[in-house]
Amino acid sequence: MIHIILTVLILVVLYFILKPKRKTKASILEKAIIPEHWHNLLIENVLFYKKLTVREQKVFCDKMSAFLSRTTIKAIHFDLEELDILLIASSAVIPVFRFTNWHYTNLSTVLIYPDYFDKDLQFDKKTKNRNIAGLVGSGRFENQMILSRKALHHGFNNKTDKGNTAIHEFIHLLDKADGVVDGIPSALLDKQYIIPWLQLMHQKIEEINNNKSDIRSYGGTSEIEFLAVAGEYFFERPKLFKRKHPELYKMLQACFVK
Repeated sequence: MIHIILTVLILVVLYFILKPKRKTKASILEKAIIPEHWHNLLIENVLFYKKLTVREQKVFCDKMSAFLSRTTIKAIHFDLEELDILLIASSAVIPVFRFTNWHYTNLSTVLIYPDYFDKDLQFDKKTKNRNIAGLVGSGRFENQMILSRKALHHGFNNKTDKGNTAIHEFIHLLDKADGVVDGIPSALLDKQYIIPWLQLMHQKIEEINNNKSDIRSYGGTSEIEFLAVAGEYFFERPKLFKRKHPELYKMLQACFVK
């Protein structure tokens, strides 16, 4: 009888030792198959991706795949195309590309409207004041982002400007990672840089409002918008930004290049 019990116990132990381990979501994502045609679409449409090395391009695609596995993208009153999805995923990855491991825990859904919209989220051509290109939702739209498809594509089609609406909104999400959107990227900057950041930001906002800066005027409206506007410039025209604003460039490097 004792031998039978021991045999059963040994078999049970062996079962748990040899049992194939379930793949975690992370391990599945690491081995996600990336469609080959993504490469050409990204080369043609995303300058940031085009400038990466072959190895970095692979990492970029893996990060896009991970983002898309966690985020729902919904088109409002139009048929969503694959390029729309890739541009949104690229916008999410670009600000955090140099981070070892980052997930937008404050985002579940991206709603993409066909055109610019007003404060009531109306986008019909007859609607006045349709001047909003994107926003990070709150209240009933908490954990959601709303983007204009027209603005999304313009941000990637224009290779010489300093703006990109979708990147702008994802930087707002990074700002919100510490619990509040205030233009102070506490989740990204080491504590010793917070006061220097505030001093530099206020100086740059003053320059914008006195027409002494090439940073887009919208960046002078608030600390919140300054971070997002300066971040767009940093990623869209890095060489020009470094030449024109070396001190600010170093500060944003401390935020985005980990």
